[in-house]
Amino acid sequence: MDRQSASARSPRLALLAASLGFVIICLDVTVVNVALERIGKTLSVGSTGLEWVVNAYTLAFASLLLSAGALGDRLGARRVFVGGLALFTLASIACGLAPSASVLIATRVVQGIAAALCVPSSLSLLNTCFPDPTARAKAVSVWAGTAALALGAGPVVGGVLVDRFGWPSIFLINVPFGVVGIWLTLAHAPDSARNAARHIDLPGQALGVISLAALTFGVVESGRLGWESPSVMTGLAGFVVFSALFVMVERQQPHPMLPLLLFRIPAVNVTSVVGLLLNFGYYGLMFAMSLFFQTVQSYTPLEAGLAFLPMTAVVTVANLVSGALAARFGYRLPMVVGQALAATGFFLSFTMIGAGSSYLTITVPLLAIGVGVALAVPSINVALLTHIDPPYVGIASGVLNTARQIGGAIGVGVFGSLFVGTVSDKVSGLHTAAMIAGGGMVAGALIAIVVLKRAGASIDLRPSTLR
Repeated sequence: MDRQSASARSPRLALLAASLGFVIICLDVTVVNVALERIGKTLSVGSTGLEWVVNAYTLAFASLLLSAGALGDRLGARRVFVGGLALFTLASIACGLAPSASVLIATRVVQGIAAALCVPSSLSLLNTCFPDPTARAKAVSVWAGTAALALGAGPVVGGVLVDRFGWPSIFLINVPFGVVGIWLTLAHAPDSARNAARHIDLPGQALGVISLAALTFGVVESGRLGWESPSVMTGLAGFVVFSALFVMVERQQPHPMLPLLLFRIPAVNVTSVVGLLLNFGYYGLMFAMSLFFQTVQSYTPLEAGLAFLPMTAVVTVANLVSGALAARFGYRLPMVVGQALAATGFFLSFTMIGAGSSYLTITVPLLAIGVGVALAVPSINVALLTHIDPPYVGIASGVLNTARQIGGAIGVGVFGSLFVGTVSDKVSGLHTAAMIAGGGMVAGALIAIVVLKRAGASIDLRPSTLR
């Protein structure tokens, strides 16, 4: 590309493109929930089919993040991001026009595949567009903030769209955002470096997808069937077996999909563990509190969505603050402080959330949790980008986002399995889950303090040393 066209690029518009792609991907995680009743009536599908309308997306998304990250490193982040966003847009149209539940579930799988292509490559785009660490930290906070806003606004947006325009509108709304995101990416995002020396690792790809699919299936189904279910146990056992095979194969491959030496970098391990713990608590809480508002406090689905708006607002602001803190003090401070604040919120929920608690009382721990998680999430992305060479940002981002997706799925499974029985049992189960999540936040903060080097420290990661 010539100098003039390169100089006409705007990193801010490239950030907007990456954020738009992330927004519609995250929106589809929560927006579908409020449309399930209408979908069930229109397509004549039962509860199991409706669960798979949600789970098909999660399963495909979580299973393919590693492979998609490696593909982005090989082919270039911009190319993979645009391809993923185009596929997501087309799949959204197919979802909105689906004539039956089976077609809708199939197109939701395609959406999940496309989402997996977009997420690691969107982070790689930011790494390329913002080489300055300070600017990159702020960009990552905006990227994460828009995603958090989409997740929190999903139930409200879904409720309004379903009431006014019918359930297909929750999918068709993605189309204009996808088109604009593709155009902005092509116009303003530079073509990132490609690691063409990395060959396609078909055995590693296959085993990675199978192991992650088995884990995601087991965890997702645990909420419906229970952890002792043969299907759930088979899924978890399959994850163990295929993960062991995956590690064995990757050790022998001359060009592995996932270079295992990446895990010698403390930032990779810390961000993955912290990301898993953050999503475990946050997604588990969002799931359980949505049920709490509706089944314990008799809110309508729309009222339950509106109940999360204060939390959504502070999460968006806290994400932006996190970027400023990371730019000035390094990534470790917001990571540790955020987890400490989230832990405080989880522990407060033990005493402040009950069947007869007022909305204002319930909001206090929710705000603490939301702000804490929002402070920590951008910092783990900044920490990862700081310590990874550009040719491996895609696969490293795939590792982090896979860990986060696994954490979220486990959180929903654990919180869901504990939130059962009578009203008293549900509240008690919510308290137990909150204490577990709070303990996880404390553990994550301690890991970040002890394992991570001083903020801003760099590690020499030469691609030639990776196998």
